[in-house]
Amino acid sequence: MLKLRQLNTQSADFEAEFQRVLHWSADTDAAIESRVAEILADVRARGDAAVLEYTARFDRLDAPTLGALELKREELKAAFDGLPAVQREALEAAARRVRSYHERQKAACGESWSYRDDDGTLLGQKVTPLDRVGIYVPGGKAAYPSSVLMNAIPAQVAGVPEIIMVVPTPGGEKNALVLAAAYVAGVHRAFTIGGAQAVAALAYGTATVPRVDKITGPGNAYVASAKKHVFGQVGIDMIAGPSEILVLADGSTPPDWVAMDLFSQAEHDELAQSLLLCPDAGYIAQVREAIERLLPTMPRQAVIRASLEGRGALIQTRSMEEACEISNRIAPEHLEVSSREPHRWEPLLRHAGAIFLGAYTSESLGDYCAGPNHVLPTSGTARFSSPLGVYDFQKRSSLIEVSEAGAQVLGPIAATLAYGEGLQGHALAAEYRLK
Repeated sequence: MLKLRQLNTQSADFEAEFQRVLHWSADTDAAIESRVAEILADVRARGDAAVLEYTARFDRLDAPTLGALELKREELKAAFDGLPAVQREALEAAARRVRSYHERQKAACGESWSYRDDDGTLLGQKVTPLDRVGIYVPGGKAAYPSSVLMNAIPAQVAGVPEIIMVVPTPGGEKNALVLAAAYVAGVHRAFTIGGAQAVAALAYGTATVPRVDKITGPGNAYVASAKKHVFGQVGIDMIAGPSEILVLADGSTPPDWVAMDLFSQAEHDELAQSLLLCPDAGYIAQVREAIERLLPTMPRQAVIRASLEGRGALIQTRSMEEACEISNRIAPEHLEVSSREPHRWEPLLRHAGAIFLGAYTSESLGDYCAGPNHVLPTSGTARFSSPLGVYDFQKRSSLIEVSEAGAQVLGPIAATLAYGEGLQGHALAAEYRLK
């Protein structure tokens, strides 16, 4: 019998039990922090030599030079050409949809603009891409070609001239789908290195790996810690926590579908979180029965069981309205509105990384090929954070061109405020331009 929590918002102890379900510590193990700091300092000091040593130690991959670990464009193309036709077509179809979505995103929010006011002063915003970005692609327990698409394509659409990919290949085993995805997504250079040493190489630069302006992409605890350490030297996307799914259900979706949707996140790792909010007690019982019945059929059933028992819950609410309120408190990474009327509830939902509307919109479609980015805020950070997008690979510069007439209007205002702050140089700089 699966030990899966079942809560009811009308119970006296609901709030305490609910907080226990949500609790997750983002604190990194002190030993990991210490080791990561040593690796970063070593790579910063010794560059290629340190990266080679750590790659040999952690990934069992020996090479005479770091350059020997760079994947040439021809190798990426060969990996793509060598895939079965069905995989090539799926990869290209997913890339087309991801690119199309991010091109629309760029058109909506990623263009420069300016205007002139009545006295001829020009004000505006100049949007330019970052010069060089690094994308980290996990390659330890599993391979993630979808992560290549989701990180590289928006950078490409943003106009980044150089995209550097790093991916660990333990034992030298390369995943053809990952390499093919790098080819399809337009990655410019790729290295078979991983871990904190790869993050350090990207952040500080070595003789072989160029320094980047921003690092994006998920990784293990060492990678997350390293990204946190180098932030400020370079930009980063986010410090991602365990994956999450929250299903809001009105009881109209086949229970097996919802059970499998909960599995789709629970199978990531033991700390992933899968929650169901529903006002129908009978339907919750049906979903629980489906979970018990389907779990033994899953190849990763041990991971799913640990995730559901550790951080999962089936929560009965008073209404769908209350379910929406609780969802906003959780601010989940993935939010499925599994309802006959998803657009009735969507206006009530303020905080989520991605919102999946309707019974046919499984979270897994968003992971791979729907189009929007699957790099999403976790651990409640959707309250103030957004999915990865074109805007993460661009920066904005303000444009100001004050006319002679405009200087006569703005100068006295600036001078008055500057004198008030005790900054005479500021005030005089404005007053020198007055007639």
